[in-house]
Amino acid sequence: MVYTTRLTGALKFYRDALGFEVVDSHAGAYARLKSPAGTATIALHAVEPGQVITPKAEGVRLYFEVKGLDAFCKALARKGVKFDQMPEDMPWGWRHAYLRDPDGHEISLYWAGEARFKKTMVQ
Repeated sequence: MVYTTRLTGALKFYRDALGFEVVDSHAGAYARLKSPAGTATIALHAVEPGQVITPKAEGVRLYFEVKGLDAFCKALARKGVKFDQMPEDMPWGWRHAYLRDPDGHEISLYWAGEARFKKTMVQ
């Protein structure tokens, strides 16, 4: 579950930008979304008015594997999504892009492909 101070803004990001599909919602309070490719779901839950979210203090980063990562990130950037890092190859063999949702939650969009199932030793 991802807590949000603005459910409307979170929906614009996860549904409209990332492509998740709303499968259940309760106006202004909650929405459950399905991955655009697969059956995984994520829930967005509005916090009480005045409650503050401190994502960095919580130590959570969401990971979404995206086939065609570079093209997907370019399309998001054209929609106005800001990135902390556009896709780059990482030492462990995966390609990552980093960004934040409207509440500041860290997100990694990545492509691992076959590398996901290989052991990698990074020194």
